[in-house]
Amino acid sequence: MSELKEELRDRAIIKIAAHLPDLIVYGNISPTRPSMDYFDGVLMFVDISGFTAMTEKFSTAMYMDRGAEQLVEILNYYLSAIVEKVLIYGGDILKFAGDALLALWKVERKQLKNIITVVIKCSQEIHGLFETQESEEGLDVQVKIGLAAGHISMLVFGDETRSYFLVAGQTVDDVRRAQNMAQMNDVILSPNCWQLCDRSMVEIERIPDQRAVKVNFLKPPPTFNFEEFFAKCMTFMNYYPSGDNKNLLRLACMLKSDPEMELSLQKYVMESIWKQIDDKQLLGYLSELRPVTIMFVNLVFKDQNKAEVIASAIQDACLHVTSVLKAFRGQINKVFMFDKGCSFLCVFGFPGEKAPDEVTHALESAVDIFDFCSQVQKIHTVSIGVASGIVFCGIVGHTVRHEYTVIGQKVNIAARMMMSYPGIVTCDSVTYNGSNLPAYFFKELPKKVMKGVGDSGPFYQCLGLKEKVVFGMAYLIFKRNEGYPLLGREKEIQYFKCTMEEFLMCNCSRVLMYEGLSGYGKSQILMEIKYLAQGENHRTIAIALTKISFYETFYTIQSLMANVLDLDTCKHYKERQANLQNKVKTLLDEKFYCLLNDIFHVQFPISREVSRMNNSRKQKQLEALFMKILEQTVKEERIIFIIDEAQFVDLTSWAFMEKLIRQVPIFIIMSLAPFLSIPCAAAHAILKNRNTTYVTLGAIQPKDIHNKVCLDLNVSSIPKELDLYLVEGSCGIPYYCEELLKNLDHHNVFIFQQMESEEKTKVTWNNLFNYFTKPTEELKTFSFPDEEGMKAVCNLVSGVRLKNLSPPASLKEISLVQLDSMSLSYQMLVRCAAIVGLTFTTELLFEILPCWNMKMMIKALASLVESNIFDCFRSGKDLRMALKQNVASFKVHYRSLSLKPSEGMVHGEDDELHELESEVIECHIIRFCRPMMQKTASELWLKDQKKAMHLKCARFLEDNAHKCDYCGNGDFIPYHHFIVDIRLNTLDMDTIKKMARSCGFETEEDITFSKTEFYKRSELFPENASPGQIREKILNFLDIIITKMRTSEEDIIPLESCQCEETLEIVILPLAYHFLALEENNKALYYFLEIASAYLILGDNYMAYIYLNEGERLLKILKKEKSWNQTFESATFYSLKGEVCFNMGQMVLAKKMLRKALKLLNRVFPYSLVSVFLHTHVEKNRHFHYLNQQAQESKPPAFFTGNTLLLAFPACVRDNSNLNYFFHYKYYALALWTIIKAYLDYSLYHHLDGYPDVWFKYEILAMEQVFNLPMKGEGIEIVAYMADTLSYIKLLMGHLDLSIELGKASRACKMWVRLRNYNKYYMVLCRLSKSFFLKSNFTHFSLLGFVYRQFEECLDFISQNEDNRILKFQSGLLLALYSSVAIWYARLQDWDKFHVFFSRAKHLVPRRTPTILYCQGICRYMEGKVLYLQKQMEEQIENAQENGVDMLKNLESLVAQNTTGPIFYPRIYHLMAYVCILMGDGHNCDFFLNQALRLSETQGNVLEQSWLSMSKEWWYSSAEFVEAHWPQTVRSLPSWDRILSGKVNMQEVQRNKFLMRVNILDNPF
Repeated sequence: MSELKEELRDRAIIKIAAHLPDLIVYGNISPTRPSMDYFDGVLMFVDISGFTAMTEKFSTAMYMDRGAEQLVEILNYYLSAIVEKVLIYGGDILKFAGDALLALWKVERKQLKNIITVVIKCSQEIHGLFETQESEEGLDVQVKIGLAAGHISMLVFGDETRSYFLVAGQTVDDVRRAQNMAQMNDVILSPNCWQLCDRSMVEIERIPDQRAVKVNFLKPPPTFNFEEFFAKCMTFMNYYPSGDNKNLLRLACMLKSDPEMELSLQKYVMESIWKQIDDKQLLGYLSELRPVTIMFVNLVFKDQNKAEVIASAIQDACLHVTSVLKAFRGQINKVFMFDKGCSFLCVFGFPGEKAPDEVTHALESAVDIFDFCSQVQKIHTVSIGVASGIVFCGIVGHTVRHEYTVIGQKVNIAARMMMSYPGIVTCDSVTYNGSNLPAYFFKELPKKVMKGVGDSGPFYQCLGLKEKVVFGMAYLIFKRNEGYPLLGREKEIQYFKCTMEEFLMCNCSRVLMYEGLSGYGKSQILMEIKYLAQGENHRTIAIALTKISFYETFYTIQSLMANVLDLDTCKHYKERQANLQNKVKTLLDEKFYCLLNDIFHVQFPISREVSRMNNSRKQKQLEALFMKILEQTVKEERIIFIIDEAQFVDLTSWAFMEKLIRQVPIFIIMSLAPFLSIPCAAAHAILKNRNTTYVTLGAIQPKDIHNKVCLDLNVSSIPKELDLYLVEGSCGIPYYCEELLKNLDHHNVFIFQQMESEEKTKVTWNNLFNYFTKPTEELKTFSFPDEEGMKAVCNLVSGVRLKNLSPPASLKEISLVQLDSMSLSYQMLVRCAAIVGLTFTTELLFEILPCWNMKMMIKALASLVESNIFDCFRSGKDLRMALKQNVASFKVHYRSLSLKPSEGMVHGEDDELHELESEVIECHIIRFCRPMMQKTASELWLKDQKKAMHLKCARFLEDNAHKCDYCGNGDFIPYHHFIVDIRLNTLDMDTIKKMARSCGFETEEDITFSKTEFYKRSELFPENASPGQIREKILNFLDIIITKMRTSEEDIIPLESCQCEETLEIVILPLAYHFLALEENNKALYYFLEIASAYLILGDNYMAYIYLNEGERLLKILKKEKSWNQTFESATFYSLKGEVCFNMGQMVLAKKMLRKALKLLNRVFPYSLVSVFLHTHVEKNRHFHYLNQQAQESKPPAFFTGNTLLLAFPACVRDNSNLNYFFHYKYYALALWTIIKAYLDYSLYHHLDGYPDVWFKYEILAMEQVFNLPMKGEGIEIVAYMADTLSYIKLLMGHLDLSIELGKASRACKMWVRLRNYNKYYMVLCRLSKSFFLKSNFTHFSLLGFVYRQFEECLDFISQNEDNRILKFQSGLLLALYSSVAIWYARLQDWDKFHVFFSRAKHLVPRRTPTILYCQGICRYMEGKVLYLQKQMEEQIENAQENGVDMLKNLESLVAQNTTGPIFYPRIYHLMAYVCILMGDGHNCDFFLNQALRLSETQGNVLEQSWLSMSKEWWYSSAEFVEAHWPQTVRSLPSWDRILSGKVNMQEVQRNKFLMRVNILDNPF
């Protein structure tokens, strides 16, 4: 039985029949067109209100991920219930008309009386369906029903490929009138229906002034048995299921395969529907909220009531409508008899039929259809309404009877316009604006009240689409805004200026062409050029063409000549005629003046000579005349001819211009879209001309997008999140940016507020990253309309998720045009890729593509790469580099490269495609070129289909969602998936053991660990060992490791460098969003936390912050769940928050977060050093107690961590004691790494806090752990990390020699290189260079690859990178950079520029982090402050002495509070000495100088020592004060090449230092 059902379900004829009524399926219809049929029956017209409003609600929603699906579910929930009732009561659904349906009970006339009773009963049942239904999604469903009975005519018409049917006659008119009279939940009987029914069975209510009646209820006699009555009535219905099929709703569900019948029925169904049926695709694919253009055509006939009379007129109209629509990819969706006449519902932009210029095509079609139908004799009035916008397109109804239809406000608007403005072609404002046609094609109409249509803006009459020269009107569409600069097109404008200069200086023509796709700003460029081109001795003529211009012969030259002849300012044809006579009297015989009549709308008498000319000869005469006029004109003034949208230049004008540029010196500037086909011969010749330059416009730069947004919103800055969204979403296309902004503004996501200063703002988690993008300096020269507005900043409403926003309808339409131009298979690939995400791998795409082989996929991908749908990359590094690079905004071609299509051959194209296929095979990472395409394509899926795809993706990605092979494949959060039990919870222990053996791990049966094998106290460092002995021991140990690395590379050297960043972007990020789409919130949270941790490891605090906020949303959703997993995830969340705050220098906030984390794990935050020791020893004791228990039970050990932030982790592991020990063994190195890192961190912090005994102890503990490690794999990396970190600590503490020994090429550097961790290697190099620099060892310094650069280069670097999201939140590095630039300007006495950079540095000072970068930065900042104090002293500022005292206190506190490491103490003491001498305190100056010298000598800080000596010599000498010497010092600096060559004495280099001058009257010494 199930097999039969499956077979019936797949039978194509049954699927086609579901779209058609029984009247067609079982009708014996004549093949002739048109054909007529006549019968009696009862009609039911059901109108369901509320669907249009709901469609509008979904179509304008911010997040439209499930809009179409929710809509179709709700629609079909109600409609299917109505359809089911109608079918149960024997009705036949004739048509669905949006949210209404027309049903028929076809019977003989004598049966009408009883059938009307059945239909009334059915109507009451339908009303009963909705009386108790609760409203869904705010939908207020109400039903109105009209009934009519009597004689009905059916008309079938069409051509050999498509057939249509409609029912007509008085009964059809009656049923519509009855329904129109109905109020909500009424049943109205037409007069004839009331006459024919069994009046004894119906209780009615009279309607005032109407013959129709309202049904109150049925009143059958007491003995009446409705079931028997109904069964008897159904015997007269020919196709009512009975017998074995009595349980069927519809007999057509059992149709047998019949190719001939199938072909016949197929003609009644839209092509896209039966193609889907043929391909065995789900019809749900076609249900979507889609931007389309609706065209309603209404034909009112002279003899409306005679169906046989109007049949031929409908047939003629249908054939013409079909032919017109076919040319423009439109389709007839429905044909029905409306209130007055016959109406065609036509749609442009159905799935698979989207085309560019859709709105223009619709208007062209409307005008064509209007003109044709108006000439048909039997048609009295033609009315057409055109409206554009988002509507629901999809299958509505029941599984056994449904239709493809359109529902939405725009459908209603088009229908109402058609009826409210009879006899003309009308359109709404969206169509008017979207057509890009001149305003003179339209006329605004007076407003009328329309039923069901609110304020939809003005309506317009389309007057016709025939171009004409309109005199006295501006030609270019766009107007130049004086206060709004042309952003990002400086080079294009500069190129015009250069070409303009060449043209004015020479006596030959120039042609400058700007090519670009729609939205790139071509028209704005031409408007700017028109403004710049104005000047003496030359005339600028600018025109804008439209698509219609192409079909108007000589239109472009006609417009040019109208301007040259000064006709554009004439108000009357007589004035034009007089001007023409004056201009051409010496050039043209008077008898030929009439040649100008048609072209310039004048009325010269037609001469006999001209009347005898053919069109060709007339054209030649005109061209000769125009050439003479132009030759004469350019002798007086040069002509600059600007043409916007030059792709619409007509063929005759191209030919004339080709001759013109050869004969007359003229400058022609054009903007045009790329040629879709080979240009005509004349255009081809112009493109190849040696004086033609072809400029291809590209995207504008991200900085220009920032500037544009700030200008458009009239604000001083925008949030970085918005900036990233707009830069990525717009792809640098100005129009895209504008549409995205409009969409955001429409949804009220912007908040405008005054920006508070950082000092006044209390730092919280929510404003931790008040990361605003400001406009560039050049934009500040432009004034804003509202000066106060510049002080405002734009922010986003809380909770807005820009990534999930649905694209604007305009951009969605562009993507749909591209998508619909592809083959069905390519569309499927793009749609599948869209589910995967913006970036994906070919492996994952192949996994989810249904029934594709690899060769098919590669070929399709290559083709889509060529079409600029996708980009391909060999690695994640290539992808990141490509995203960082800014594509050039334009390319210049001489002898245009756009001619390649005409010169290329098919063979060459095939070779190029083969090369692309090879490239795609090598590249495993693919990315959508435009995010809008990815969003649009992903929204085309239905929920269940989308969910299945997300599940496939998640399953594929989950296995690789961890660190890369190089980093040991672990979690980014240590132990994460063991503790949270996120992935392995479905595996039993036997399976895990098998996995362990397959991965090379030994199991419990193979090996037993004793508690003494780990954490055994090493005897390598006896209690009485001196620091010197320990130093030698460590250095020798590291040398042994290096030797081991050389001898056994295959065991310890990874095959490739770290790939974690690529894994994060390609695997883990998409995986989190796949789980989010699957509503697996626990798993999504898990991966968002992994992502945040990964970004912290990569040094990107901002992105960690962004994804922690994503995680916070999920935590709020999951708050109700009380489980250990949830508690641990919450603790991890706060711990990561704490780390972000710590990195940002917000220590108070960091403590707050970490306390929350520890509290969740039932641990207490240590408040003091004693508390730290206590907690550590408690955890040790707990751990060893646990080990003793496990050893007795032969269970594996768990590990503790000494890190304060992870004090609670051992408890986590203990609580999961059922885990097999090999997991712990695998993560042993990771646990030790955590312990060693904690020890080294303690050592550093105690160093800085001045506890030498404590820091030394922790360094010993760290080294003991390292000596216990197995020297392979992760063990080697831990050794490298320890050498690296110790080198860093020793540098900070001023032990320069030991720092160099630990870090130099034979140790940490060499280890990182051999481990292929180049990021770590570069960091070591930076620290080594600092050590060598302080030692004044320039030889080694140069060997590290460092050079010094000119100050301007450094300034450029800061300018280009200060907005980099990683650099921006590395506050120590930026603090040092800003302070250094401020110092430079202070040395040059340029105090204005000093204050700019010093104020930037000042904002970063509170972000204190225990890093060498911050220490260096704060020292540089204080140096700048001291130099400014010197200026105050010189100028004898009132509070200068007090400022000096405060400065001295601040410097002393830096040393007392250990804000910087000891390596910077000499510099601080140096500055303190300088402050003292400025204040006249010689004694303290001497003290601080000696302190600094002593420390420098101890540390081996030769650089500072030599500087101190120079300062001492300068300050103590009696030499006269010398004016600013820094510029001379800079000029005398030896070149880097000379330093490297060894030709420069080191002392000579050292003496080139800035000397802090003393300019006081009395020398304190």
